[in-house]
Amino acid sequence: MQKFISHSYNETQAFACEFAKTLNKGALVAYLGDLGAGKTAFTAGLARGLGINAEVTSPTFAICNEYRSADKTLYHFDMYRIESWEDLYSTAFFDYLETDAYIAVEWSENIFGALPEDAVIVEITKLSENEREIKICTKGEFE
Repeated sequence: MQKFISHSYNETQAFACEFAKTLNKGALVAYLGDLGAGKTAFTAGLARGLGINAEVTSPTFAICNEYRSADKTLYHFDMYRIESWEDLYSTAFFDYLETDAYIAVEWSENIFGALPEDAVIVEITKLSENEREIKICTKGEFE
């Protein structure tokens, strides 16, 4: 398990940017963390590290935002309102798993059983107004 303490929004993004460079093509990054923990900030850094120049925003109402560069795609899901397998199927989530795109999933605890075994778990805990503890492991290490 990898651990990092971020002291600011910018540090979270910078850490995620470097972390992105270690990911295998098509990796799924599943976030665990409360509202305001920094999941979208992490995704913004992740996109930058993948070479995707985009304004990353929370996909709360869209359920999935898509960000592209010339050779990479990042799908950013928000599973906050997903309460059943039927809800999950309605997002076409499983179709996205069949691509070589990177996938970032906020509120992954709502679909934890559907995550692939090689999913990368990023748990973000709010320590104070600006500080966050970021823990990274595989799904197998988390369970």
